[in-house]
Amino acid sequence: MRRGVADRDGGVLVIQPLPGIGDMMWHLPHLHAIARAEPEGRVSVLTKPRSQADRLLAADPAVGEVIWLDRERGRGRHDGWRGIWRLAAELRRHRFRKVWLLHDSLRYAMAAWLAGIPERVGYGRGGQRLFLNHPVALPGAEQDAHPIDKADRLLRRCGLEPLAEPPLMVVEGACAERIEARYGALPGPWLTIGVGSSEAVKQWGGERFTRLIESLEGRGFGTLFVVGGPAEEGLVAEIVERLGAQRRVEPVVGVPLMEVAALLRRCALYVGNDTGILNMAAALGVDALGLFGASPPLMHSPHIHPILPPAGREGMAAIEVAAVVDRIVGMRGA
Repeated sequence: MRRGVADRDGGVLVIQPLPGIGDMMWHLPHLHAIARAEPEGRVSVLTKPRSQADRLLAADPAVGEVIWLDRERGRGRHDGWRGIWRLAAELRRHRFRKVWLLHDSLRYAMAAWLAGIPERVGYGRGGQRLFLNHPVALPGAEQDAHPIDKADRLLRRCGLEPLAEPPLMVVEGACAERIEARYGALPGPWLTIGVGSSEAVKQWGGERFTRLIESLEGRGFGTLFVVGGPAEEGLVAEIVERLGAQRRVEPVVGVPLMEVAALLRRCALYVGNDTGILNMAAALGVDALGLFGASPPLMHSPHIHPILPPAGREGMAAIEVAAVVDRIVGMRGA
C-alpha cells in the first residue's frame, strides 16, 4: 500500500488519482512546486497503482510516501460510498495538516473533510467546493481545461510556479549503475525505440518499427535499443527476427521501470508510441518523438515532439516510416 517515509505529524498530501505513468509524469512539476513551498520540503501522494508512482518516485526527495487508492470497480476498498468512509479513516491516521486535490472529484474532497484535514485546497468544481476551505479555487471558465493546465492555474493562483524544466525525474543511483554495467561499453550515441502500447489503436506495429530501424542504419547512432514491457516480449522478438543477425539492436524487455529510466537518461533520442515511457523520456530531459496517430498530441513538454499522420488521414498506419526518419535526421543532423 505504501512506499517511503510517512509524514504522520502534520504533513501535506497531494491527491492525484489519474492512473497512468504519463499522468504522474505530467504532475511532477506540481508535486515539486508544492513540496518546495511547504515547510516539510516534501509531500505524500495518494494515487492509483497503475501510475507505478512507488517506483517512479522512489528516489525523489520531494515525495515522502505513496499511498494507494483502490478504486477497482465493484470490489476496491475505496469504491462506492462506503469506500469514501474507508479512505477517510485511512487518511485520518496520517494526521495530514493540508491536502491539495489535483482532480475534480467530489469524493476525494469529501474524504479529506471527513478525515479532518484542516486545510483543503482544490479546483472547486461543483459540489467539491463545499468540502474545500482554501480561499483560492478555479473560476468556472477554467474548470474544463486540460488536467495539466488546471493544475498549473491552481498553483499559480496560490502563488506557486510549477517549473517544468527537466530533469524532473530522479533516477536511483543503483539503477544507473546496473545500466552502466550492462550496456556502458556499447557505442554511442544511443537511440531508444519504445514499442509498448496501452491500447492496440496506439500501436505502430512491428513491421513499421523494423523498417524504421533498417532506415536508420548509417545515420550516426551507435546503438539502438528496442524497449517494451512484458506484454511486448513477442513484438520485440518479432522485430529482432525481422532484422536478422546482421543488424545489431539491443532488446530491452521486462526490465524494471527505474532501470528503463536510467537507460533513457543515457540516450540521445527516444522515439515511440504514445505511452508513459514517452513521458518519462521527456521528464528526464531527453528529446522524445511521439507517434500520435490515435490520440491527441501532448504539448505540455518542450521535449515531446509529436509526429502526426499527414493532413486528411488518421490512425497509426497513416504515419509513414520516411516521415519519422526525416524527423530523426532533422533533429540529430544525422
